Amino acid sequence: MELKSNVKKHIPQDKRVLGILAGIIAAVCYGTNPLGALKLYAEGMQTSSVLFYRFGLAWIIICFVMLLRKESIKVSLSEFKVLTGLGLLFIISSLTLYMSFHLMAAGVASTILFTYPVMTAVIMAVFFHEKTSWEMLLSLLLSVVGVALLYWGDGSGPLPMTGVVLVLVSALSYALYIILVNKGNLKMSSFKINFYVLFYCALGMLIYSFIAGEPLTLPQNAASWFYVGWLAIVPAILALVLMVYAAKYVGSTSTAILGALEPLTAVLIGIFIFDEAFSTSLVMGIILIISAVVLIVLKAAKSEH
Repeated sequence: MELKSNVKKHIPQDKRVLGILAGIIAAVCYGTNPLGALKLYAEGMQTSSVLFYRFGLAWIIICFVMLLRKESIKVSLSEFKVLTGLGLLFIISSLTLYMSFHLMAAGVASTILFTYPVMTAVIMAVFFHEKTSWEMLLSLLLSVVGVALLYWGDGSGPLPMTGVVLVLVSALSYALYIILVNKGNLKMSSFKINFYVLFYCALGMLIYSFIAGEPLTLPQNAASWFYVGWLAIVPAILALVLMVYAAKYVGSTSTAILGALEPLTAVLIGIFIFDEAFSTSLVMGIILIISAVVLIVLKAAKSEH
């Protein structure tokens, strides 16, 4: 499996279909982040510990996969630079998102995170000269209004500004991650890419734990280890590997619409497992943000044909 910078042309139809399916599954997997994170927070684990064990276990699993595939970990200097960039971006995106879970409902945080496809489209337009259209401008307006509705929550008061900023930083980092995956011209398997990304993430969480004064703590029981394993396999390995495959065959922007299942998954988990309340303004905010993404990606789909 190789990544190429040009994903719009000369891609067989069966590969596009597989790319779409990969993007759907990746979105659902990534949307289960709150399930593991909130359960581990309830057990007393801090953000640095949750993410360190998540990424560390995921990296160990990827190592075994690489051994079974007999795949070399050698990379060129240019590839190493891209992989380093991917690792740093995913560290920032994951850390800020998980920190926001302490400040607001996970479903709301995951919905605000879904502004990343619009950010992707804007970055592609500004820096990669993709044509600006009325669809992009309208999607920006819808997403801004949607985030504003979420910010004011259920009418009892606005969401913590710190939490909102953390999620927006997470969204921007994730947008840049997807673009770099697509534009980085990495001619290697998604397993090899994530071998490096997950290593950087585990190392980054270890360093952060010292800087933040949060000593790493082991999961205390079987249930905690189960949720660590869940975070390592489902929203880390599966989501990352499948997202790379989707970005390769359907493109950075088109992959975004598949991510609509991320906030929906997180919202359902919040409502049915963690009893998170949702008001009319929150529902409207979710609808507007998802509408913004659907609009921007439908536009991208037209340009691919």
